[in-house]
Amino acid sequence: MLSIELLLTIVFVAVLTFVGLSILGGLRWAAATRKLRRGLQAAQETAGPERFDQRELTGLPEPVQRYFRQVLTVGQPMIRALSVEHSGRFNIGKRGDNWKPFSSGQRVCIRRPGFLWDARVTILAGVAVHVHDAYVAGEGTLHPALMGLLPLGKVQGRGVIAEAELLRFLAEAPCYPTALLPSQGVKWQAVDARSAVATLTDGKLSVSLLFSFDDRGLVESVRAESRARLVDGQVVALPWEGLWSDYQQQHGMSVPMRGEARWLPPQGPQPYWRGRVGRLAYEFS
Repeated sequence: MLSIELLLTIVFVAVLTFVGLSILGGLRWAAATRKLRRGLQAAQETAGPERFDQRELTGLPEPVQRYFRQVLTVGQPMIRALSVEHSGRFNIGKRGDNWKPFSSGQRVCIRRPGFLWDARVTILAGVAVHVHDAYVAGEGTLHPALMGLLPLGKVQGRGVIAEAELLRFLAEAPCYPTALLPSQGVKWQAVDARSAVATLTDGKLSVSLLFSFDDRGLVESVRAESRARLVDGQVVALPWEGLWSDYQQQHGMSVPMRGEARWLPPQGPQPYWRGRVGRLAYEFS
């Protein structure tokens, strides 16, 4: 039978080890975050118009024109970059619901398109999974790590993961709506009175999403027929959808403050991200 002194010693060593691993993981994760952010900053371009001119809308599908007239005003400065904070819940269940709280900070650059999402998903009290989701200089990254130390599967490169991350950039563009203008590299194709396809090209990579608009003309959903998903360390492709709501005025623009992301397998929708936009800090041309 263990003595009280030995038991206390074991507990003390365990706590000390846990604290040490937490500190080490935090330091390593912060270093990896800084590296990705430097790459994002280095890839920025400055060419292009500085303000929104409604002549850009000529020839666009009618629901797209209506959307821009709803969310932008003539002379709106073009967004160059932004920093945003999110909070909400993330579903870590493989087949059912197992929602955990998360918080995140995200940096987005418009030209060249790119972003870095740095998230912390709390699994247990004091135990978190850190996640990097990024598109930097044409390369995609998805890297979850327990306590920032133990990789839970990392995918990085210019293939399907780059496509998946550029799709995310395009899907989240209602939060930085000037990025959806033709002058920013987006091409629009008519579908019907309430939807249109947006295509964004970065280098040799092109991605497309179906944008659907509500009665007010605002983006209510975006959909990809195929997007890469990381499952047990393997990449699989599934239909995917993002939902936007709670539009509010930010610096003269109307942007969504709530969102949901979900996979669309044959058995039905599987939501995995439900979040709210917190602090938004735009940088304009």
